[in-house]
Amino acid sequence: MNTLTIDRQDAPPQREATTPTSTPQTGSFRTVEPRIEVTASLGDRYGEILTPAALDFLAELHDRFAGTRHELLAERLQTRVDAANGRDPRFLPETAWIREDPTWRVAGAAPGLEDRRVEITGPTDRKMAINALNSSAKVWLADQEDATSPTWQNVVEGQLSLFDALRGRLSYTSPEGKEYRVERDIRDTPTIVMRPRGWHLTENHLRFHDRSGRAMHASGSLVDFGLYFFHNAHRLTELGRGPYFYLPKLESHREAKLWNDIFTFAQERLDLPHGTIRATVLIETIQAAFQMDEILYELRDHCAGLNAGRWDYIFSIIKTFRCRGRRWVLPDRKQITMTVPFMRAYTELLVQTCHKRGAHAIGGMSAFIPNRRDPEATERALAAVSADKRREAGDGFDGTWVAHPDLIETARAEFDAVLGDRPNQVDRLRDDVSVSAADLLDIPSIGGEVTEAGVQDDISIAIRYLESWLRGTGAAAIDGLMEDAATAEISRSQVWQWLHENTVTAEGTRIDQTSIVRLMAAAVAGLQRFEGDRFDDAISVFRTVALEPEFPTFLTVGAYARFF
Repeated sequence: MNTLTIDRQDAPPQREATTPTSTPQTGSFRTVEPRIEVTASLGDRYGEILTPAALDFLAELHDRFAGTRHELLAERLQTRVDAANGRDPRFLPETAWIREDPTWRVAGAAPGLEDRRVEITGPTDRKMAINALNSSAKVWLADQEDATSPTWQNVVEGQLSLFDALRGRLSYTSPEGKEYRVERDIRDTPTIVMRPRGWHLTENHLRFHDRSGRAMHASGSLVDFGLYFFHNAHRLTELGRGPYFYLPKLESHREAKLWNDIFTFAQERLDLPHGTIRATVLIETIQAAFQMDEILYELRDHCAGLNAGRWDYIFSIIKTFRCRGRRWVLPDRKQITMTVPFMRAYTELLVQTCHKRGAHAIGGMSAFIPNRRDPEATERALAAVSADKRREAGDGFDGTWVAHPDLIETARAEFDAVLGDRPNQVDRLRDDVSVSAADLLDIPSIGGEVTEAGVQDDISIAIRYLESWLRGTGAAAIDGLMEDAATAEISRSQVWQWLHENTVTAEGTRIDQTSIVRLMAAAVAGLQRFEGDRFDDAISVFRTVALEPEFPTFLTVGAYARFF
C-alpha cells in the first residue's frame, strides 16, 4: 500500500485551468481553486475510483453545495432546540399550497423500477453484492449508509464492487477458497439503487480545500453520490437503467431541494438528460413525516417514491421527544410494533401521499432473519415476515424490503396475492385515509412497559452491534434479528431516555447509573471474547452515547471521528 495525495494538479491537461494555483487576488484576499485531497493509504485498485477526474468532480460538488449543506445542518440544530422547548413538528402553513394543489405529479418509475415488490438491502462488499445480485429480488439497495461501517476500505471498495458489477466482472474468493460470482448478465439482475451516507456524516479520509484555502472533511453524502454517479451514470444508461438513489435521514423539504440541485448540476456536468436520475426518499424522521408532499415536490423531476424507514423513524421519535417528560417515554423496543397508532398513522399517510402524486410507496424492513441451522427459529422468522408484508401489501404499499435472500419468496408471496400481474398499486389512492398532526404525534397512547429484560436487551444489542461496526461490519445478525446502525440507535437512545427520565421498570427497579452499570456488567460477562475483538471500545462508545448527560445526535458521528 502507498500513501499518496491526489488533488486537482493531477487532472488531465484539458483541465489545467482548474489547478489550485493561487492567482486571482482581491485586496488582502487570495482566491484558490477548490480541490479534494486524499489523506489515507491507497489499496489495490483504489486509483480506479479516486481518479483525478473523479476527484475534480467531487471538488466541484463541494464548491457548489457544501455551504448549503452546512446551513441545513444548522437548521437541524435549531429544530432540535425547538422540540426540546416544547414546539411540536407541524404541517407547514407556508407550503400549504403544495399540499392543496391536486395537479402536480412526480416523475415516477424509470426503467427497472416499474416493479419493486421485493427489494433486498445490504452492504456493498463483494460477497454481499454478489449474493444480492444473484437473488430473485426486483431491486438491490446497495447500502453505503446504515448497513455499512464507514471504514476507508469499505467506502472505496464498495465503490469498486459497484463499478465491477456494472461491467460484468464482479467476483470474490473467500479465505477458505470458495469462489463467488454474479451468475447472470447484469441486465437480468436486480436493479441497483444506491444509498449514500446522510447529510450529517463526513468522509474523514478526503479533505476539501475551498476557495479561501480552508480545509475541511468532505461530505460523506457528496463523496458516495459523486463517485458512484461519475463512474457509472453513463454505463447505467447504456444498460437500459439509470443512476438511482435512496436518500436517507432527510429532515426537511429544503434538504430535498439540495439533492435536487445536485442532481440537476451532475446531469448537466456529465451531459445526461435532465430527469435521468431517480431518487427514493426514506421518510425516517418525524420532521420529514410532516413534509412528505413538499419533499416529493422539490424532487418531482427526479423522484420515484418514498420509503417507510421504520427503524430510524422510531429512533427519531425518541430523539425528538427525549426531554419532554415521562408521558413521551416509549416501552421496550419489542413493544414498538408497526401496528401502534403513531406508526400506523405514519405509514398510511405515506401511502396516501405517494399515490396521490404518482410515486411508489415502499415498505420497511422486518428485522427478523432465518437461521439455516435452527428450523424452528426460521419458521418463526418467516411467519413474522409474512404477517408484516401482508399488512404492508394490504395497506397499499407497492413493494417492501428484506435483509436476507431466504426471505424474498415469503415477502413476494404476500405482494403477489395483492398485486397479481400488476407491477404496482399506485392507482390505489387511499382516499379513506385521514391523518392529522395529532395522529402522527400520538406517542403517549402506545402504553406498554419498560422491563428489566428490555433494558438488558438494549444494552446487549447496542454493545454487540458497536463491536461489529468497529471491526468494519455494519449489518450484524444478533439474536435472530438483522441489526444495523438504525436499530442500534434505538437501543442506545432508549437507555438514555429511561435513565434521564428516572424510569422505573415493571419489576420496580429504578433505571439509574447503578442499575445500568450492573446490567452492562452482566452483558459483558456473557460475551464470547476473541482475539482482535473491539468490545472494550464498544463499551466505551456505549457509555458516551447512552450514559452521558449530553445526547449525541448520532452514535456513529463521535465513534467515526474517534476510531476511523
